[in-house]
Amino acid sequence: MSIRVIGENCNGCGVCVSICPYGAISIQNGIALIDLDSCDLCGVCVPECPFEAIVIEEKPTSPRSYLDYHGVLIYGEITANGVHRVVYELLSKGRELADKLGTELVVAFVGDKEFPSGGEVVDGVIARGADKVYIIRNEAFKEFLVEPYTDALVHLIEKYKPEIVLAGATSEGRSLLPRVAARLETGLTADCTGLNINEDGLLVQTRPAFGGNIMARIVCEHRRPQMATVRYKVMEEAVEKERRGEVVVEEFVPETPRTKLQRDVIDETQKINLEDADIIVSGGRGIQDAKNFTLLRELADLLGAALGSSRPPVDDGWIPYSHQVGQTGKTVRPKVYIACGISGSIQHLAGMSSSDYIIAINKDPDAPIFKVADLGIVGDLFEVVPALIKKLESKG
Repeated sequence: MSIRVIGENCNGCGVCVSICPYGAISIQNGIALIDLDSCDLCGVCVPECPFEAIVIEEKPTSPRSYLDYHGVLIYGEITANGVHRVVYELLSKGRELADKLGTELVVAFVGDKEFPSGGEVVDGVIARGADKVYIIRNEAFKEFLVEPYTDALVHLIEKYKPEIVLAGATSEGRSLLPRVAARLETGLTADCTGLNINEDGLLVQTRPAFGGNIMARIVCEHRRPQMATVRYKVMEEAVEKERRGEVVVEEFVPETPRTKLQRDVIDETQKINLEDADIIVSGGRGIQDAKNFTLLRELADLLGAALGSSRPPVDDGWIPYSHQVGQTGKTVRPKVYIACGISGSIQHLAGMSSSDYIIAINKDPDAPIFKVADLGIVGDLFEVVPALIKKLESKG
């Protein structure tokens, strides 16, 4: 999109100057001038101009060009343990979307020259619904660096023209897909919790908005591909079936990156991966102090659980962000979630309400957490948790 001032309509009244939230408009020589570097294209000034002198214009795009775009492409994120399980969740939803559109489902992997063209990684995604697997190889892809990976994914998308591109809303996906979307001049909806196809064949992307108080449904009508990142643990994983698929291997040389990996820092404060844990013990503002997380860690260790947190303790520096559960943290779906001193804000509930069984400990009987809890304990966590620890220790 672009914004411009129609000079013959503008009389320099200054209404737009006062209304612009970014301070991007000034009056020069009696005519409004927009600083395009500061302008966010929010459009607030357009309806406020009494002389209809400001217009926002879409770049002309031929609808016919969209006929060239077919297929649903999933970015195949790889971890030290193999395919990230969010990919299997995306395969379940991606298969559903592809079937509704009558098109193919593709997974794209980026890796070094040793990346296998068969075996567990490739066969696993085909068994879970992929019709085709693209593998793009180069030694530059030995480790994840966002610049060369962006080059690789942009290359694949420009060559094969998928109409939908999906990735997990992981740290890698959140870093990669915005850059890809910017390069392709298309839209991206981040942290989606739902995807569907509407009657016009457009991807409807659902995500929390306004602090989780509403669910926004977003479509990208005028650009392709339609792109979204999807939160981990909000969809069911695809089930393996006997299937065959095509594998396409490409060599690709990216541009020399401006950045390089200096070192990997491993977070050793979490013994069990939060997103994969069967049991999670989480603390909230009611924990009162950083040192009191030691109590919850003791309970977590006895249960073989991961340690989680709501946002306030993270904001206060009591525990690292990697432990945060909620809309601005991680989405989890454990078998058991134990919330200690957590009131239950909408933002926190968005990240854990799909847990199989929720136990809430809070001394406020009106705390919202009790509305989603399967078992509620009204009491002081500093009395309840030590009692639980003592009971578990007595059972050995």
